Amino acid sequence: MSRIAQDIPFLPQVGDRHVDPHSYPDGIAFLDGQYLPMSQAKVSVLDWGFLHSDATYDTVHVWNGRFFRLDLHLDRFFGGLDKLRMTIPFDRDGVAGILHNCTALSGHRAAYVEMLCTRGASPTFSRDPRQAINRFMAFAVPFGSVANAEQLQRGLRVSISDKVRIPPASIDPAIKNYHWLDLVRGLYDAYDRGAETALILDFNGNVAEGPGFNVFRVKDGRLSTPAIGVLPGITRRTVFDLCAEAGLSATAKDVSVAMLRGAEEVFITSTAGGIMPVTEIDGAEIADGKVGPITSRLMALYWQKHDDPDWSTPVNYP
Repeated sequence: MSRIAQDIPFLPQVGDRHVDPHSYPDGIAFLDGQYLPMSQAKVSVLDWGFLHSDATYDTVHVWNGRFFRLDLHLDRFFGGLDKLRMTIPFDRDGVAGILHNCTALSGHRAAYVEMLCTRGASPTFSRDPRQAINRFMAFAVPFGSVANAEQLQRGLRVSISDKVRIPPASIDPAIKNYHWLDLVRGLYDAYDRGAETALILDFNGNVAEGPGFNVFRVKDGRLSTPAIGVLPGITRRTVFDLCAEAGLSATAKDVSVAMLRGAEEVFITSTAGGIMPVTEIDGAEIADGKVGPITSRLMALYWQKHDDPDWSTPVNYP
């Protein structure tokens, strides 16, 4: 035994086996051409996705055994690949097939299904991103929501942080990415204030978005949602489509903090949960503190669309 090993008793010895202390959700991943349990889906610590958040991804959900708006998620994912100059060895149909297989092999009929690509690692640890080998992967795990059952019933308690979202001049928000430190700092601000989640600001001091969700305001029967510096979410787009069918007015524009606090209804939108009501902002109730009628109507319409073949695709289960 070396002197170093003698002096440092916790140094692992040859033959010691690493035991992973983490637990993983029940699901199936696709990585390097194989379908694996989630616990076996690993990437190198030298991958630029880990070292530099150099990655793009998209998440689609499955409900009652059907993908919801899969084509729109594929559009956004391939758009992100193009903008980041990444390439993968699969076309749209190939990726869709992998997502179907991950879900079918997992057996989940309500699932959170992600496709992602990292910059990968360079064989020489080069700082030149052109030398990295891009890496595609996907997985399906049980469906999870930003809001739990109680919060969906009574509405979320949200706090507006003074943290500023990364501006579009730095990162195109249409590229779904893992740059979340601004959002995570906003979350901690919210927790410190007794709230359940957060909204942060855009570079002009207007409301932007939250960790994985967009926000809508209802005033005088009209809906508005922030236009600048936000991810154009698929559920956000779905709200516009539902409003068009329901004869409701919805626009994307600047939404100030005062406008949001003065709303008659507020809700957030995400693939992870759909349309979710907000009834309190910074400790003050929105209107009467109850889930509003337009929010309730849109929530019902949203879930009805999950069985509509024009909006959803059945999973190819065995």
